[in-house]
Amino acid sequence: MTKIQTVTNAIINQGILPLYYNADETVTIDILKSLYKAGIRAVEYTSRGESALSNFTKMVEIRNAEMPEMLLGIGTIKNLQQAEEYYKVGADFFISPGFVAEVAAFLIPKDVLYSPGCMTPTEIITAEAAGVTFIKLFPGNALGAGFMSAIKDVFPNLKFMPTGGVDTTKESIESWFKAGVSAVGMGSKLVSKDLMAAKDYATIENETKKVLEIIQALK
Repeated sequence: MTKIQTVTNAIINQGILPLYYNADETVTIDILKSLYKAGIRAVEYTSRGESALSNFTKMVEIRNAEMPEMLLGIGTIKNLQQAEEYYKVGADFFISPGFVAEVAAFLIPKDVLYSPGCMTPTEIITAEAAGVTFIKLFPGNALGAGFMSAIKDVFPNLKFMPTGGVDTTKESIESWFKAGVSAVGMGSKLVSKDLMAAKDYATIENETKKVLEIIQALK
Protein backbone atom coordinates (compact mmCIF):
# COMPACT_ATOMS: atom_id res chain seq x y z
CA MET A 1 0.00 0.00 0.00
CA THR A 2 1.28 3.47 -0.87
CA LYS A 3 2.00 6.03 1.84
CA ILE A 4 -0.68 8.28 0.33
CA GLN A 5 -3.25 5.49 0.64
CA THR A 6 -2.15 4.65 4.20
CA VAL A 7 -2.65 8.24 5.35
CA THR A 8 -5.93 8.55 3.43
CA ASN A 9 -7.24 5.38 5.08
CA ALA A 10 -6.23 6.58 8.55
CA ILE A 11 -8.11 9.88 8.14
CA ILE A 12 -11.17 8.17 6.65
CA ASN A 13 -11.21 5.47 9.33
CA GLN A 14 -11.43 8.02 12.15
CA GLY A 15 -13.69 10.26 10.05
CA ILE A 16 -12.32 13.45 11.55
CA LEU A 17 -9.10 15.39 11.22
CA PRO A 18 -8.51 17.57 14.29
CA LEU A 19 -6.44 20.67 13.58
CA TYR A 20 -4.93 23.22 15.92
CA TYR A 21 -2.03 25.57 16.60
CA ASN A 22 -0.59 26.88 19.82
CA ALA A 23 2.51 29.02 20.17
CA ASP A 24 3.56 27.21 23.36
CA GLU A 25 5.51 24.00 22.77
CA THR A 26 4.33 22.34 26.00
CA VAL A 27 0.68 23.11 25.31
CA THR A 28 1.11 21.85 21.74
CA ILE A 29 2.45 18.51 22.98
CA ASP A 30 -0.16 18.17 25.74
CA ILE A 31 -2.98 18.68 23.21
CA LEU A 32 -1.43 16.07 20.94
CA LYS A 33 -1.35 13.60 23.83
CA SER A 34 -4.98 14.38 24.70
CA LEU A 35 -6.09 13.72 21.12
CA TYR A 36 -4.07 10.51 21.07
CA LYS A 37 -5.70 9.31 24.30
CA ALA A 38 -9.11 10.03 22.78
CA GLY A 39 -8.32 7.65 19.91
CA ILE A 40 -7.04 10.03 17.23
CA ARG A 41 -4.33 8.66 14.95
CA ALA A 42 -4.00 11.52 12.44
CA VAL A 43 -3.69 15.20 13.37
CA GLU A 44 -3.16 18.41 11.42
CA TYR A 45 -0.96 21.06 13.01
CA THR A 46 -1.39 24.53 11.56
CA SER A 47 1.67 26.44 10.34
CA ARG A 48 0.55 29.90 11.36
CA GLY A 49 3.01 31.23 13.91
CA GLU A 50 6.74 31.82 14.34
CA SER A 51 7.10 28.76 16.57
CA ALA A 52 5.16 26.41 14.29
CA LEU A 53 8.16 24.70 12.71
CA SER A 54 10.03 24.18 15.98
CA ASN A 55 6.85 22.99 17.70
CA PHE A 56 6.12 20.56 14.88
CA THR A 57 9.68 19.23 15.06
CA LYS A 58 9.12 18.52 18.75
CA MET A 59 5.78 16.84 17.95
CA VAL A 60 7.57 14.46 15.58
CA GLU A 61 10.16 13.70 18.26
CA ILE A 62 7.51 12.93 20.89
CA ARG A 63 5.43 10.95 18.40
CA ASN A 64 8.40 8.77 17.50
CA ALA A 65 9.10 8.07 21.15
CA GLU A 66 5.60 7.65 22.58
CA MET A 67 2.93 7.21 19.87
CA PRO A 68 4.48 5.68 16.74
CA GLU A 69 1.14 5.04 15.01
CA MET A 70 0.16 8.73 15.07
CA LEU A 71 0.31 10.47 11.69
CA LEU A 72 1.32 14.14 11.85
CA GLY A 73 0.19 16.48 9.10
CA ILE A 74 0.98 20.14 8.58
CA GLY A 75 -1.60 22.66 7.43
CA THR A 76 -1.67 26.16 5.93
CA ILE A 77 1.12 25.30 3.50
CA LYS A 78 1.15 28.11 0.94
CA ASN A 79 4.47 27.75 -0.86
CA LEU A 80 7.21 25.31 -1.81
CA GLN A 81 9.66 26.55 0.84
CA GLN A 82 7.23 25.68 3.63
CA ALA A 83 6.61 22.25 2.13
CA GLU A 84 10.34 21.56 1.91
CA GLU A 85 10.92 22.65 5.52
CA TYR A 86 8.22 20.43 6.97
CA TYR A 87 9.12 17.51 4.71
CA LYS A 88 12.67 17.63 6.13
CA VAL A 89 11.42 17.38 9.72
CA GLY A 90 9.12 14.46 8.97
CA ALA A 91 5.56 15.63 8.23
CA ASP A 92 3.39 12.69 7.11
CA PHE A 93 0.92 14.75 5.06
CA PHE A 94 0.38 18.32 3.89
CA ILE A 95 -2.72 20.50 3.68
CA SER A 96 -3.16 23.90 2.03
CA PRO A 97 -5.89 26.56 2.13
CA GLY A 98 -5.70 26.54 -1.70
CA PHE A 99 -4.11 24.53 -4.49
CA VAL A 100 -0.37 25.21 -4.94
CA ALA A 101 0.99 23.53 -8.08
CA GLU A 102 4.63 23.60 -6.93
CA VAL A 103 3.73 21.88 -3.66
CA ALA A 104 1.80 19.16 -5.48
CA ALA A 105 4.72 18.62 -7.86
CA PHE A 106 7.13 18.34 -4.91
CA LEU A 107 5.10 15.99 -2.70
CA ILE A 108 3.05 13.67 -4.89
CA PRO A 109 6.05 12.02 -6.66
CA LYS A 110 7.43 11.33 -3.17
CA ASP A 111 4.22 9.43 -2.31
CA VAL A 112 3.21 12.06 0.27
CA LEU A 113 -0.45 13.01 0.66
CA TYR A 114 -1.22 16.58 -0.40
CA SER A 115 -4.73 17.86 0.27
CA PRO A 116 -5.36 21.38 -1.09
CA GLY A 117 -8.30 23.58 -0.21
CA CYS A 118 -10.73 23.99 -3.11
CA MET A 119 -14.06 25.80 -3.40
CA THR A 120 -14.90 25.61 -7.11
CA PRO A 121 -15.17 22.76 -9.63
CA THR A 122 -12.38 24.40 -11.64
CA GLU A 123 -10.00 24.27 -8.66
CA ILE A 124 -10.94 20.64 -8.00
CA ILE A 125 -10.30 19.71 -11.65
CA THR A 126 -6.92 21.46 -11.55
CA ALA A 127 -5.93 19.61 -8.37
CA GLU A 128 -7.13 16.27 -9.72
CA ALA A 129 -5.12 16.76 -12.91
CA ALA A 130 -2.01 17.33 -10.77
CA GLY A 131 -2.47 13.97 -9.05
CA VAL A 132 -4.35 15.07 -5.92
CA THR A 133 -6.76 12.43 -4.59
CA PHE A 134 -7.95 14.00 -1.31
CA ILE A 135 -9.63 17.42 -1.51
CA LYS A 136 -10.18 19.81 1.38
CA LEU A 137 -13.43 21.73 0.83
CA PHE A 138 -12.59 25.15 2.19
CA PRO A 139 -14.13 27.18 3.63
CA GLY A 140 -16.77 24.62 4.51
CA ASN A 141 -19.10 27.11 6.15
CA ALA A 142 -19.26 29.16 2.94
CA LEU A 143 -19.81 26.13 0.70
CA GLY A 144 -22.23 24.07 2.79
CA ALA A 145 -23.15 20.39 2.51
CA GLY A 146 -25.33 21.16 -0.53
CA PHE A 147 -22.21 21.95 -2.54
CA MET A 148 -20.78 18.52 -1.76
CA SER A 149 -24.03 16.83 -2.79
CA ALA A 150 -24.03 18.73 -6.08
CA ILE A 151 -20.48 17.83 -7.13
CA LYS A 152 -19.84 14.34 -5.72
CA ASP A 153 -21.00 12.49 -8.84
CA VAL A 154 -18.72 14.63 -11.02
CA PHE A 155 -15.63 13.52 -9.09
CA PRO A 156 -16.12 9.80 -8.31
CA ASN A 157 -12.40 9.13 -7.82
CA LEU A 158 -11.77 11.84 -5.21
CA LYS A 159 -12.21 11.92 -1.44
CA PHE A 160 -13.51 15.10 0.18
CA MET A 161 -13.16 16.67 3.62
CA PRO A 162 -14.77 19.99 4.60
CA THR A 163 -12.88 22.24 6.99
CA GLY A 164 -14.39 25.36 8.56
CA GLY A 165 -17.86 25.55 10.01
CA VAL A 166 -18.26 21.88 10.93
CA ASP A 167 -19.77 21.72 14.42
CA THR A 168 -19.32 18.95 16.96
CA THR A 169 -23.06 18.20 16.89
CA LYS A 170 -24.55 15.04 15.37
CA GLU A 171 -26.72 17.19 13.05
CA SER A 172 -23.77 19.10 11.57
CA ILE A 173 -21.55 16.05 11.15
CA GLU A 174 -24.35 13.90 9.74
CA SER A 175 -25.31 16.52 7.13
CA TRP A 176 -21.80 16.43 5.69
CA PHE A 177 -21.46 12.64 5.67
CA LYS A 178 -24.87 12.27 4.05
CA ALA A 179 -23.69 14.70 1.37
CA GLY A 180 -20.80 12.40 0.56
CA VAL A 181 -17.67 13.50 2.42
CA SER A 182 -15.15 10.94 3.68
CA ALA A 183 -14.10 12.91 6.77
CA VAL A 184 -14.53 16.32 8.41
CA GLY A 185 -11.79 18.72 9.45
CA MET A 186 -12.42 20.26 12.84
CA GLY A 187 -10.42 23.07 14.42
CA SER A 188 -11.64 25.67 16.90
CA LYS A 189 -15.01 23.95 17.30
CA LEU A 190 -13.14 21.04 18.88
CA VAL A 191 -9.85 22.46 20.20
CA SER A 192 -10.98 25.97 21.12
CA LYS A 193 -8.81 28.87 22.18
CA ASP A 194 -10.59 28.90 25.54
CA LEU A 195 -9.82 25.23 26.22
CA MET A 196 -6.19 25.73 25.19
CA ALA A 197 -5.86 28.83 27.36
CA ALA A 198 -7.33 26.96 30.32
CA LYS A 199 -5.16 23.91 29.56
CA ASP A 200 -8.35 21.88 29.88
CA TYR A 201 -7.00 18.78 28.23
CA ALA A 202 -9.60 16.51 29.80
CA THR A 203 -12.42 18.34 28.02
CA ILE A 204 -10.53 18.25 24.72
CA GLU A 205 -10.11 14.50 25.15
CA ASN A 206 -13.75 13.93 26.11
CA GLU A 207 -15.18 16.11 23.33
CA THR A 208 -12.99 14.32 20.81
CA LYS A 209 -14.23 10.94 22.06
CA LYS A 210 -17.83 12.14 21.63
CA VAL A 211 -17.20 13.23 18.04
CA LEU A 212 -15.52 9.91 17.23
CA GLU A 213 -18.53 8.07 18.67
CA ILE A 214 -20.95 10.18 16.59
CA ILE A 215 -18.98 9.43 13.42
CA GLN A 216 -18.71 5.71 14.10
CA ALA A 217 -22.48 5.57 14.71
CA LEU A 218 -23.09 7.26 11.35
CA LYS A 219 -20.90 4.85 9.38
